[in-house]
Formats: sequence, structure tokens, C-alpha cells
Amino acid sequence: MRQTASYTLLLCFWGFLLFLTTSSLKADNEDVLSRLIPINKGKGSIYKMLGQITDHSGYLFIYDSNLIENDKEVKIKTGTYTIRAAIHLITGNDNIGLKVIGNHILIYKPDLTLSPIHQTLDRSPENDFLTIEGVILNRYTSEPIPFATVGISQAAIGTVTNQNGEFRFRFPDSLRKEPIQFSHIGFIPQEIESNLIVNGHHRISLEPKVISLQEIIVRLVNPQKLLEDMLERRKLNNAPKPVYHTTFYREGVEHKKKLNSLTEGVFRIYKTPFSQPESSDQVKLLKMRRIIDQHERDTVIAKFKSGIHASLMLDPVKHLPDFLTHPDWYDYVHSDITVKEGRLANVIVFEQRKGITEPLYKGEIYIDAENSALLGISFHIHPAFVKKAAGMFIEKKSKKLSVTPQKISYTVSYKAWNGVYYINHIRGDLFFKVRQRRKLFHSTLHTWFEMVTSKTDTLNVSRFTRQEVFHPHTIFAETPFTYDKRFWEDFNIIPPEEKLSDALHKISSKIEMESAEGF
Repeated sequence: MRQTASYTLLLCFWGFLLFLTTSSLKADNEDVLSRLIPINKGKGSIYKMLGQITDHSGYLFIYDSNLIENDKEVKIKTGTYTIRAAIHLITGNDNIGLKVIGNHILIYKPDLTLSPIHQTLDRSPENDFLTIEGVILNRYTSEPIPFATVGISQAAIGTVTNQNGEFRFRFPDSLRKEPIQFSHIGFIPQEIESNLIVNGHHRISLEPKVISLQEIIVRLVNPQKLLEDMLERRKLNNAPKPVYHTTFYREGVEHKKKLNSLTEGVFRIYKTPFSQPESSDQVKLLKMRRIIDQHERDTVIAKFKSGIHASLMLDPVKHLPDFLTHPDWYDYVHSDITVKEGRLANVIVFEQRKGITEPLYKGEIYIDAENSALLGISFHIHPAFVKKAAGMFIEKKSKKLSVTPQKISYTVSYKAWNGVYYINHIRGDLFFKVRQRRKLFHSTLHTWFEMVTSKTDTLNVSRFTRQEVFHPHTIFAETPFTYDKRFWEDFNIIPPEEKLSDALHKISSKIEMESAEGF
């Protein structure tokens, strides 16, 4: 069991070198904006005051953060107002435009938002691109929603939000009439015309989906049967032929809560069907960039080995983990029903059985209730045995260091396109306790990697030549590269979190300097 139980190594094969909802009302623009609502609390931030309108009307808001100052304190008289008047009073601006879009009210500058400015990469029309930026929040808690999907389903292009719920999505001008979809498991998806939000930095609220008993048939559910059906229907739900995935990949190392290194790359992946071995997949490196904190590199140095291979292996449809192949090692419980892009999904909780002391897994599996497609998995090494997993991750370390795993977790999600489910987003987070010999205190080392599919192509798919293939087992951070500033400004990346953004800003000139020196 020990060999199979090392699915972390199998699936990653990498190491470190250490030297209640409100119903929406359907009406036209004027009917909605002329509706009378009470404002019960006359003082608060603009964000909270607009929230009162949402509570009484069922309509959420979309607006440019540069146009509306969320935290500004405002005061209006308690009373009854039309929605239009309440918005004008709360924002203090009678000149803003208001437009009802589904169950959202868009607040915009009339001369800008509805007249998108096309950002041209060069003079050829086919290379015109549009950009949408913003943050996705939970409508009730105002908390950011990490790893939410943003994209155009019809074109199989998209991105995901970072851990702060922020996104930047670029798409060809030829798709400007297609709706942009915002979605996450457990929330009601939203579709908004791209022309309406193409400029500025917008706040998008998603509403948690409460499953009504009228929507489901209450019955006993055998979780193992759900898993068996999911595995059986892979041939119907997942790609029957090879495809190209254009992906954005990044990996980082943080020591003592400070960024040690960040390496990012764009790959084209030749992905074979689930029925073919993983060795038949291929990776082609298109672009990359890297930053390194010179002050940190002389203390504890941590490097990923085979992080890209780990991302390829973290495709449970293709590379079955032991919690899908060894049901006798795990206990399964059908814990919930949630929603994914408007469809019901079964949630299965699993955990290694008592008496098994190998470092196995616990987590949640999301399966489409109608077609049995795998939608996503969130799992981690069982906390009680994670310290035993050190050998799976630490390949080489200094004799002066003691390195102990603290938490090892992964998330994987799939997205449907034309009825076929493709890998969408992968992330791994690994936390270690590091102690130097003869030192009393320890420090925390956090390493992470993630890959998001930015585009899927099914036409003219063929294998790469030997010269084009990038070895996925390599230490990616040591790969020579030339920094292409123009490319990185235009490609769909996962926006850096605040601390990463600060680091990129401070040493962006160094990136260019290093590339000029042939790093």
C-alpha cells in the first residue's frame, strides 16, 4: 500500500532542493429603477448603503472602483426612495448612467463604459484586444471569491481569479458581442455583456445558491456508486481526442512570509485523452519570466523540481488518485448538494479509514448530478499523518536544516465546453516548518504552484517535434529565458496578489536587466 499511497509523489513527482437568497425581479430598465424601496439606515459606507438597495430589490451592483469609492462614508435621510434616487443620493452623483442587466444594476460613466476603447496591439484588426478587470465578491459576506472562473464559454478562453478574488481577462475584439461568464462552485453564475464592463476595474457580486427541496428528490445516495458512475462516464464527458491547452503557470517560494522567488510561464500542452498514458502528453514553453529576492537567496534556498509535471499529473480524470481507485482505504459520505454554473452537483466527502496510518488524503469531490461529470476536487494530506510525508517532497536538504511538512493541499477544477469537460485550474500549496541546527525558533516555508487553462483548441492538433518539447521534470526556475514585456502585458495571466504585485513592481526593472544579460 505504501507504494500506491504515495500518490502525492505519483501525482506530483517533484521535490525541493534546499540549499438565504433574494429572488430577482424581471422588469425593464425604467420599471426597476422607478421602484420604491425603504432606506432604513441613513449612514454608512457607499458599499453598505448600496447593499440596502440589494436587500430590498434583489438586484446586485456592478461598477468601476475608480468611479465609486466603496469606503466613503455617506449619510442620507431615512425614508422611501426610488432605486434611481437612492443610488444618486448614495453615490452623490446625478450624472452616472444606470442600466439593468439581468439581476444586476450597472453604474457607469455614460461616455465611457458603453463605448469600449479598443486596445490595439498592432495595426492589424485581427489583433485588437479588449480587457476586463475587477474583483469577484460574495454578495452576502463581501469576501473575495478565489479561483472563480472568468471567460467566454463559446470560445473556450478564460482565466481565474487570484486568492484576492481579482481578475484580468483579455480577449479578441472579434468576441466583443459574446457574454462574459463569472462562476464558481456554490454560486449562481452571472453573464454580462463585455461591452458594458470593458473599461475600468469592476466589482462583480455572485450570490450563493441555496438548493431548494423542490429542486431535488430527497433519497439515500450511495457515494461510491456516484464515484463509479463518474469513472464509467469519462469516455462520454471527457475529451475523446487530443487537444491543445494554452496555459499560464506560476510557482513561488515564500520564506518567513516574504517572497523568495516567483517564476511564471506560458505553455502549450498537447493533452491526450484519459485513456492514454501520461507519458504521451507534451509541453512546449512559449514564454517565461522570473523574479528572485537577492536578500533571501543567501539564506534558505528552495526550488521546485518537476512542478510542471506535477500540474500535468494533477488531472484526476486521467491520472486516478488512490481515493478513486482504492475505496477500501477510504470512507465516503454524501455530504451536500451544491451548484456549478447553474447545474446541481453532488458533494462527496472522503477521508482515510481509521487504522490506516500512511499519509493518505481527505477532501471533497464535486460530481455533476445529471451527467456524472467530475467538476472538481479539493483535497489535502491527512493532518494527523502529514509529517510522515516528508520523504515525498524533500529531495535534498542541508544537514544543518530540519524540514517538516505542516500542510499539503490541492485544488482541481474542470470546465465544460461544447459538452466536453476539460481541466481548468490546478493549484498546490505546501507549507513546511524549517529549523536550522542549534537554532531555537523555526521559520515557515510556503511553496505553491498553479496552472490555469487560458484557451483550448481542438482543430489541427498534432504532436510537437522533439526540438519543441520542454521537459516537465526540470527545475523551471533555472530555465534560461528572454523577457518579453509586450507579451506579458497582453496575455491572460492570474493577477498577482498584493504582496506579489509589490514585488513585481519593485524589481520589474531587474527582470528586464536579467533578461538582457541572458538569464
